[in-house]
Amino acid sequence: MVVGADAAIIRAHARETTRVRMLDNPEYEQGQLTSLLAALRQLDDASVSGAVVTLVDVPLVSADTVRVLLAAHRERAASIVRPVSDGRHGHPVIFHRRLFDELRQADPALGAKAVVRAHAGEVHDVPVTDEGAFVDIDTREDYERWIGPLR
Repeated sequence: MVVGADAAIIRAHARETTRVRMLDNPEYEQGQLTSLLAALRQLDDASVSGAVVTLVDVPLVSADTVRVLLAAHRERAASIVRPVSDGRHGHPVIFHRRLFDELRQADPALGAKAVVRAHAGEVHDVPVTDEGAFVDIDTREDYERWIGPLR
């Protein structure tokens, strides 16, 4: 998990485990892609087949959806694997390691979208029924609608 803004507060409230590492992104103000790049610096190992990328504002993705996407990534070895439903694509998105260098070269202002567009013919869309893969929570109203009243 990559943390940027409010990293100290997030670390204080998050439970670190042996399966989840927290990485600091001191360049977070330069865009979302910088967080992915911070992670890629830690994933530069030949045994890593890809990177699962999700956003903090898409918190309701089910574990089953992640499992289905990982299985598709392992079976297909597609450049990009992502969930789809009713013409929408969501998160998480899995990038095969062969795209890591291209992601490293991408414009932080544009994020990973340019890489996804450049490889549109290599995307494996996985149909899912998990609405959480498509719910973007950006406002207090979004939060209260999907999660409940803030305390």
